[in-house]
Amino acid sequence: MERLLFEMSKEGKSAYSIPPLDVDDIEVEKVIPKNILRSKKIGLPSLSEVDISRHYTRLSRMNYGVDVGIYPLGSCTMKYNPKLGEDISRMGGFTSLHPFLPERAVQGALAVMYELGEALKKITGMDAITLQPAAGAHGELTGMLIIRAYHNSKGRRPTRVLIPDSAHGTNPASATIAGFKTEQTPSDERGRIDIKALEKQLDEDVAGMMVTNPNTLGLFENDMPEVARLLHNVDALLYYDGANLNAIMGKTNPGLMGCDIVHLNLHKTFATPHGGGGPGSGPVCVTERLREFLPVPIVERDGDGFRFDYDLKNTIGKVGSFFGNFGVFLKALAYILSMGDEGIKRVSEDAVLNANYLRKRLTGVYDIPYNYVCMHEFVASGRNLEKYGVRTVDVAKRLIDYGMHPPTVYFPLIVDEALMIEPTETEGLDSLEAFADALIKIAEEAKENPDILHNAPINAPVGRLDETKAAKELDVVYTEDVGGD
Repeated sequence: MERLLFEMSKEGKSAYSIPPLDVDDIEVEKVIPKNILRSKKIGLPSLSEVDISRHYTRLSRMNYGVDVGIYPLGSCTMKYNPKLGEDISRMGGFTSLHPFLPERAVQGALAVMYELGEALKKITGMDAITLQPAAGAHGELTGMLIIRAYHNSKGRRPTRVLIPDSAHGTNPASATIAGFKTEQTPSDERGRIDIKALEKQLDEDVAGMMVTNPNTLGLFENDMPEVARLLHNVDALLYYDGANLNAIMGKTNPGLMGCDIVHLNLHKTFATPHGGGGPGSGPVCVTERLREFLPVPIVERDGDGFRFDYDLKNTIGKVGSFFGNFGVFLKALAYILSMGDEGIKRVSEDAVLNANYLRKRLTGVYDIPYNYVCMHEFVASGRNLEKYGVRTVDVAKRLIDYGMHPPTVYFPLIVDEALMIEPTETEGLDSLEAFADALIKIAEEAKENPDILHNAPINAPVGRLDETKAAKELDVVYTEDVGGD
């Protein structure tokens, strides 16, 4: 176990050595108001630079990420991020830019934003785009505000948004923040939207519906054109949650499905870091009739150059301080250009192939409630292990002992004891085999030695934590408590 820096502290150690000050002393209180000057030591530990460097290096080796191994978090699309994108995002011509620079001085940056927008419009089958939203949920909220503005422009005030029971948790949250009431649409026995139930829900009080396709069961919603038709009959809009776009690129697109609004996760589908590696980006694409409601500004071509367009009739206004997370734009565009049309299509083909390979390997070992040909992910269940006293959380914790990150657990909520597995396209056969072998071995351990699962992880730097207690009983340590006065 790595000690805290405060526990490693030794009086007299210092992380720096600099020459004495060779300028006249100043009276600090003449420069800094007395009421904000520190009156006592802040209690920092005394350490050498070597101590500090080695401490954080050791901690970094305890971490897990996509550069270490498979990261099969269902619905998260934790694919490997090419280092080419990192190199491009650090180019001096980009890193030295400031958003207050005039348009004529940032034509290269505007070109990046324009070209990225054009590529994303092509991939989604949409007509207009904003790059402003800073994350997927931020894109959802932007889309919901556009839906509200659309109806308001017609003098309408519908109050309800329909959300499938297999939706992402952010969907109802985003709709609620935008001022709508949410209503759940059930899945049928195939794990897809129940069309008959949807028909009964629809009336003129429905503002729209948020659909993820493939859904969070990893199944393709093949009735999307009919869903779109039913919604449009009552002038409701169809919103496409792009979290799972990685499964369909180059094969089909939300435009062909009849969708009106799409948000994308550049930090998922287009290989830019997210989670601890953030930030993310959640562009929103719309059909032509919704262009006038987009946040401003959007980037337009202007002769041989580019400009910001603020002149949108019914814009919802800005949803970010400036123009979006530009560093993410660079990485996403580099990824799209390096892959090309055929490469983008191959991404989805390989993601679907990998998920189905794992599904077949785990069939009969774990329960798979919707055991159809899946898309980029599938949902298994640990409920067949309950007879041994083992739950899904035990399986997930034991995977850590095998040196692998667990998949998403207990989601979607419509599957009991869910294990939501998404290998992504960047994992090779050796990696898939090792992951499947580990899960199969854990299922055998559940029968033969369930206690080892109950106590897992055993080999990790930190054992199993009581997560509920940790959330309810925070133990916050202040430097004054541990570092002296």
